[in-house]
Amino acid sequence: MIKRRGLVGWILLSFITLGIYNLYWIYQLARDINRICQDDGRHTAGLLRYFFLGFITLGIYDLVWFYKLGDRLQDYAPKYGLSFKEGGSIVLLWYLMGAVIVVGPFVAVYIIIKNTNALAEAYNKTLDAEIE
Repeated sequence: MIKRRGLVGWILLSFITLGIYNLYWIYQLARDINRICQDDGRHTAGLLRYFFLGFITLGIYDLVWFYKLGDRLQDYAPKYGLSFKEGGSIVLLWYLMGAVIVVGPFVAVYIIIKNTNALAEAYNKTLDAEIE
């Protein structure tokens, strides 16, 4: 079973732990997305690649990572009978708007959380149906 995520919890725990929780969150998110979308032929890079390539590229890889994640979620949604309006382009746009509007990155993460939670709920239902 994949657990639901929340924006407020992510913000508070990341703030309290000085960003350490964010790294754990990224690790869990990549792992869960790879489990949900395991048969789409793609792979979401894990924490080590996210962290080191983000560091080397001064954060540009982080934007690419979230862009690819948003696209992967949007592309895989129809398998579970879902449709997401927001894909990687919208997520990237909100992240880039963060340079001007402080809430931009939070909106981008909210979109990722919302779409991941919807896919996780559908995925969990298929697991329940297999068990019964």
